[in-house]
Amino acid sequence: MNTAAVSPLTNAPIKVLLADDEGLVRSGFRVLLDLEDDITVVGEATNGHEAVEWTRAIRPDVVLMDIRMPKVDGIQATAQIAGTHGLEQVRVLILTTYDTDAYVFDALQAGASGFLLKDAGPAELLHAIRVIAAGDALLAPRITRRLIGQFTARRTAVRAAEDRLAVLTERERQVLALVGEGLSNHEIGAELFLSPATARTHVSRAMAKLGARDRAQLVVIAYQTGLVSPAV
Repeated sequence: MNTAAVSPLTNAPIKVLLADDEGLVRSGFRVLLDLEDDITVVGEATNGHEAVEWTRAIRPDVVLMDIRMPKVDGIQATAQIAGTHGLEQVRVLILTTYDTDAYVFDALQAGASGFLLKDAGPAELLHAIRVIAAGDALLAPRITRRLIGQFTARRTAVRAAEDRLAVLTERERQVLALVGEGLSNHEIGAELFLSPATARTHVSRAMAKLGARDRAQLVVIAYQTGLVSPAV
């Protein structure tokens, strides 16, 4: 069992809320997560409305959110959570099916910190929860960049005006573009001949200047403003 990752705010086990309308799916996730010393399931929701209510009541560290649910879907629920004062530290990890869900880009715009394929293995799920809980976005895998690029290509993205990026320095623009391509702080540092700590500082400054909730929102902005082009 991995005991290294804990909630960053309390040094306690990572609190996870499961939101999925399929009982067998929730049960499977709970069985897996309950085996981990550093993760605890604190609630289950059967639709997006319940997910929002549970989140407001118990403030989990991570919401494992299915997209397709009755009453309120996962995207709407994510937007409500992200827009609620006091829930800024809650991170939403979206569950999706690679070939059929055309909503991942919308989910990132709504405030999700990343997404996981529903057929991911146990190790991938545990890694994703720990990454999200640590405050990072699950955007490094190549499949994520490819998927975001496809969804961006399918829609007419609203290109933000040039003055949206005017608040950034040239270095911060370079860093934003690399974040949009899915590079980690270490990879950005290697690309620009910076230390990982300096790269992280530039990422943090770009988030603050652009009003981005987290790293995932920087990816959205990088595509919207044309700093990164969709994959062909």
